[in-house]
Amino acid sequence: MVIKNATYLISSPSWEKCPKPDRPEYAFIGRSNVGKSSLINMLCQRQSLAKTSSTPGKTQMINHFSIESSKKEKGPKYNWYLVDLPGYGYAKVAQKARKSWSAMIENYIAGRENLMQLFVLIDSRHKPQAIDMEFVMALGRWQIPFTLVFTKSDKEKPGVVERNVGFFLDELRESWQFLPRVIITSATKKKGRDEVLEVIETINEQFEQQLR
Repeated sequence: MVIKNATYLISSPSWEKCPKPDRPEYAFIGRSNVGKSSLINMLCQRQSLAKTSSTPGKTQMINHFSIESSKKEKGPKYNWYLVDLPGYGYAKVAQKARKSWSAMIENYIAGRENLMQLFVLIDSRHKPQAIDMEFVMALGRWQIPFTLVFTKSDKEKPGVVERNVGFFLDELRESWQFLPRVIITSATKKKGRDEVLEVIETINEQFEQQLR
């Protein structure tokens, strides 16, 4: 996939305020400080498209970006939305704010009709965290299509990353027959970029075929 154009569109306080659902949409979510903004910037090859911050909990709204892409440099163009969702599980905010964020995220995931795929970001440097596992299990109950994206693989030895990913999948195997797609990434080394964009490209093509 070739990203032709990527622009910030709008930040919405609720899913009802989001742009008209007239194109495929792909959302990115994970615990605060998981490297979500850096990954989005790497995917779109725009250094400051999504605002990065060393302060967890910076993203507090549903952020839409308008993306134009093509399969090849001169191929047919596809228009789609990339969505940067607030991080979950950040404890250093008021309980009321945490509940508000959780409700916003859950309502968006359940109500956004054009959401084609949710990319769930997991920090590959750590063994499975309860809050990540709880969120993924909820997605299974809600029957939301998603991909596990393990981030920051350049920050740890390959063997450690591989074991942590394995531990996470082993926990899922205890209750799931089929495991979700897994992509290991590094925003610094641009690892996993092609794999993530290939998922989006394939779904975009299927979406276009259904319209014909």
